Amino acid sequence: MREYPPVPGVSSAQGSLSTPRLLPWPSPEGRPCFLVTDDPGSRLSRMADEAEVAQLAAGVDVLSCAWEVLDDPMSPHVEVRYAGIRLAECLRDVLRVAESRGLRLPARDIGDDEEGEGEGRVPGARNA
Repeated sequence: MREYPPVPGVSSAQGSLSTPRLLPWPSPEGRPCFLVTDDPGSRLSRMADEAEVAQLAAGVDVLSCAWEVLDDPMSPHVEVRYAGIRLAECLRDVLRVAESRGLRLPARDIGDDEEGEGEGRVPGARNA
């Protein structure tokens, strides 16, 4: 994960506020946006949760449509290119959601991993 500069006004030593949350949208300048709150149910937190759900759902939809285009060997170049652009946009969004959620996970010891953990199906993925 990327290292972000400290957020001004947040005292991590005392822990009075929660860890800054990476929001699922960038600033108008394209930089990361953070939310600092001690209320995970705040209005902005709920808005961020809803945006993450929408981004993940869009990724599943785009992946499904992309497979249709890619399965057809006669798909026009412009359709393949459009599918690739949309897939890249969705990947960017999904990676931001994953990073945000990962930053909010409690720290774990390396020895805490259990066998088989993390295995599962990805929606829209194809079996090899």
